[in-house]
Amino acid sequence: MPLPPPQPRTHLHTREVVYRGFARTDRLWDIEAEMRDTKTHAIDIPGEGTWQPGEPLHNLSIRVTIDDGFVIREIAVAMDDVPHPECPMAQAPMQKMIGCTMGPGWRHAIQRNLGGARGCTHLRELLFNMATVAFQTLPEGPLPDAADGSPPHFVGQCLAWDVNGAVVQRHYPAFVGWEPKVGVKDKNHR
Repeated sequence: MPLPPPQPRTHLHTREVVYRGFARTDRLWDIEAEMRDTKTHAIDIPGEGTWQPGEPLHNLSIRVTIDDGFVIREIAVAMDDVPHPECPMAQAPMQKMIGCTMGPGWRHAIQRNLGGARGCTHLRELLFNMATVAFQTLPEGPLPDAADGSPPHFVGQCLAWDVNGAVVQRHYPAFVGWEPKVGVKDKNHR
């Protein structure tokens, strides 16, 4: 069902974000993300330049290569259009993500390695969702086994996977109503 009709308004900004997942011939996986920001009107950033309607203010891409364990083996970044000449300096720190695992603690790893002035806000935004795309890209098989007495990391993280819901009842009945043990940090809430 579409959104309800909006109030009268003027279109000012468009952000297009695309994610893609690929199987490589060397048994690794590429996850790619692209972000493009455009305006419907000319904008001027004093001392930086003027962008015409439809001209990209941001045009950024990331390719992350992972193995079957979701461990980053390679990362490539392109910043084809940016508003400030300093922006491309954010490409080199992205290499700190090599060796990180796209799974529980992913957002923490991004923040630890690239947070604040150590990286680019927009590249971090793209990275956050790349783990979900990786999970959707790798071949579907049986759902992962629960480990160490805790449910898999995605249980309890959305409405469909609610510990009191029908999906958990069907796939992980042992975890219906599950709560982390008192005094033990829940690996799902990092």
